[in-house]
Amino acid sequence: MVVDLVMPKMGESIMEGTILKWNKKAGDKVERDETVLEISTDKVDTEVPSPESGVISEVLFNEGDVVQVGSVIAKINTNGESTSANAPSVKQEEVKKSEPVKEEIKIETITPKQEVTETIVETEMTSGGGDRFYSPLVLNIAKQEGISLSELERIPGTGSGGRVSKKDILNYLTNRKSTPASEPVKTTTQPVQTSKPVQQVSAPKQINLPKYEVDYNEEGLSVMEFDNIRQKMAEHMVASMAISPHVNAIAECDLTAVDKARKELNKDFADKEGFKMTYMPFIAECTIKALKDFPLINSIIDDSAVPYKAIMRNKINLGMAVAMENGGLIVPVIKNADGKNLVGLSRDINDLGKRARIKKLSLDEIQGGTFTISNYGVFGNIIGTMVINQPQVAILGVGAIKKRPAVLETEQGDFIVIKPMVYLSLSFDHRLIDGALGGQFLMRIVHYLENYSL
Repeated sequence: MVVDLVMPKMGESIMEGTILKWNKKAGDKVERDETVLEISTDKVDTEVPSPESGVISEVLFNEGDVVQVGSVIAKINTNGESTSANAPSVKQEEVKKSEPVKEEIKIETITPKQEVTETIVETEMTSGGGDRFYSPLVLNIAKQEGISLSELERIPGTGSGGRVSKKDILNYLTNRKSTPASEPVKTTTQPVQTSKPVQQVSAPKQINLPKYEVDYNEEGLSVMEFDNIRQKMAEHMVASMAISPHVNAIAECDLTAVDKARKELNKDFADKEGFKMTYMPFIAECTIKALKDFPLINSIIDDSAVPYKAIMRNKINLGMAVAMENGGLIVPVIKNADGKNLVGLSRDINDLGKRARIKKLSLDEIQGGTFTISNYGVFGNIIGTMVINQPQVAILGVGAIKKRPAVLETEQGDFIVIKPMVYLSLSFDHRLIDGALGGQFLMRIVHYLENYSL
């Protein structure tokens, strides 16, 4: 029996993955759940295990290939025999070309007499022109952007066999100065009388950012190409800044009460759990309590309709930003964090942080976050402002905890004392959260931390 190994589903927003490394080749034996290959997505690098025990009979893609979710990437013979001891990677000309797909686009124009003319434009797209293959994702982008088949054929491809990848077509769209003339279209006009004015909603304008041209002949240059995670992170950050008007609030917080509780717990915590209790579980616990008080902070904005809608979640999935050894950033998620106590949060933070740094997280563990905490203080920084992790509407930043002189007010007068202090910063989406709400939420976290008790 031959079993297909497919590119795993990686969430609704993720359509493809890049093959980083094949751990097995055609003819190799493999056990059930043994790692066959490593892949990279825009979220995380992960391993793909074998669904059954047997022999790898075919390997259908090369390292570096970008593969659509659900595509068969290898075949496993569960009888223990190799049907192709040295199976080559799939060739582009072997891919069956799909039939052309016709798409109807309705364009409405308004005349002074409120007559609406419907123009039906028939366009034709195909998965291949000549010997060239186009993935469904590339074809979908081409349709959305109005790229004709002849124009698509002129786009240089960097994929296997000269294939046009998602990156190629997006780069082409960015660099395109003007829309080229389209292929001849078949049009029909049909006057329609209407008694009500027709509301026109203009499509958002495409923003072409200036490109910095690098002279690679300049002496003394060293070049580092973005890996897949860093590239996707960069795109995600640019999109977030374009989507959300960011506003920032900063508050100073006295961690004396938390420090006392932490020292008390750490008397026997390490012996029981195998690691020490840090400040972060306390900050996470107080943040969760504040999110319950201000549920609008734990929401997303549906901006697909006018007017916008705020959708509040009924559970709190807390993301914890973790810096990778290669310089990238990943955000593992504590699911249902509002149902966990201090010890449970501490266990999850420790476990997810360790496995994030060695790329051992599952895809489910990096998706579904509703609010994120970024601990930039681990590097010694005391204040910072963050970029919102879309589609969330706010993110909390935690600076380095430092002992600082502070004023203690008593009935006998004011005194200077030394206290463990931290700056907390909140970046929030001003489309939904105004300064008052953002400030109140941040100060509620401070209140819970400064009045903490076991």
